[in-house]
Amino acid sequence: MRYVSTRGRAEPRDFAGVLLAGLAEDGGLFVPEVWPQLASADWRALRGLPYPVLAARLLCRFVGAAIAPETIAAICAESYAGFGHPAVVPLVQLDTNLFVQELFHGPTLAFKDMAMSVLGRLFEHVLEARGERVTIVGATSGDTGSAAIEAFAGRARVDLVILHPHGRTSEVQRRQMTTVTAPNVLNLAVDGSFDDCQDLVKALFADAALRAELHLAAVNSINWARIAAQVPYYAAAALALGAPEREVAFAVPTGNFGNVLAAWTARRMGLPVARLVVGSNRNDILARFLDANDMSVRPVEPSLSPSMDIQVSSNFERLLFELLDRDPAATAAAMGTFRQTGKMPVPEAAWHRARAVLHGFRLDDEGTITEIARLHRACGYLADPHTAVGIAAARALPAGHGVPTVAMATAHPAKFPDAMERATGTRPALPPSLADLFARTERFTPVANNVGAIREAIQILARRNTP
Repeated sequence: MRYVSTRGRAEPRDFAGVLLAGLAEDGGLFVPEVWPQLASADWRALRGLPYPVLAARLLCRFVGAAIAPETIAAICAESYAGFGHPAVVPLVQLDTNLFVQELFHGPTLAFKDMAMSVLGRLFEHVLEARGERVTIVGATSGDTGSAAIEAFAGRARVDLVILHPHGRTSEVQRRQMTTVTAPNVLNLAVDGSFDDCQDLVKALFADAALRAELHLAAVNSINWARIAAQVPYYAAAALALGAPEREVAFAVPTGNFGNVLAAWTARRMGLPVARLVVGSNRNDILARFLDANDMSVRPVEPSLSPSMDIQVSSNFERLLFELLDRDPAATAAAMGTFRQTGKMPVPEAAWHRARAVLHGFRLDDEGTITEIARLHRACGYLADPHTAVGIAAARALPAGHGVPTVAMATAHPAKFPDAMERATGTRPALPPSLADLFARTERFTPVANNVGAIREAIQILARRNTP
């Protein structure tokens, strides 16, 4: 199994290589050279399997010969053993043909645990085999940071630096990151938005000397392993609802486009996915693109669903590469124009190809509160603000479209107690493992929105921890 860059100027490599590289040297993102395909019989053979077994079998399709199948099976078994629900990713029915798949039963109560718990063990295995050490740098809009810290804190061959936008996450999200005391973890609170944090990470990776000095690696969804590890839960939901004999649709609240790209990937592998609805909040660049081919950046506006407060969705580049018939020069040119002008030229034919599968949806804060309250009244279900956007997106599909639709429940409602109280009058309690979260001491470093300041902080951490 080999991977190529969307911009065509990086050396192809295997799964272990893209795991450690994260971002390609040419600034592009890695994608499979050839997409793995499953026939109907292959999908049927996955029905009824425990989730860790299903996850391992699908992940092996992307790993190829880089890591032994029995190692992948052990990693998946260990990764999901501590989740708070025996089904790992349970389906809950809300209405006729409307379901939610709960992805928040991991240690940090968000869907990022689904991939990050696997990533921590994959890194550990590959680094141990190679005798190497890396510095992981990631940006977070709220949940990626805490999931990464949970997965990598205390691991001997990794230093982890997480950039979060200062004052733009929920308090629970922030404290989940900043109350971890492991010496290999550094939290940087950046004076800016998530897009600023993401740009800083990409600038660090573009610094060839720094990348070589610190052996930089990534755990944002620019790392292909994150996408690969998210594909299995779409398969699990579809198979439970009758696939491959029956089509399904998914509604995905998204910011950086990684979660919905995993659903698109499952479809590309042969899973019968009829529609993908992309749910956005007021930061609606993806909805505008799908509605009117308007991929233009606007200022990021804080919202009740902070993990979606993103205008530059990194993973869109992977979809763009496919929409442009895997033309790396055209992809690089479009991304270059986007970077320079804030607008992305997408040919009409490519846009129509996207719209054949993907549908855009937007919901502002008031609409989000209304949807949380409606769900609570109608069926007693507590949906966090992100999940509420996804459920509203699912309900926006035309009546009688005829297939079961699954909205992805991406975070536990207790991560956003203020919004939940405003909508329902109650504040959901954190689980016992996090009951003392607000009594824990925080530890983070405020930094300017400046790549030089970030570089210096990372170098200090790496020098302190290097044996």
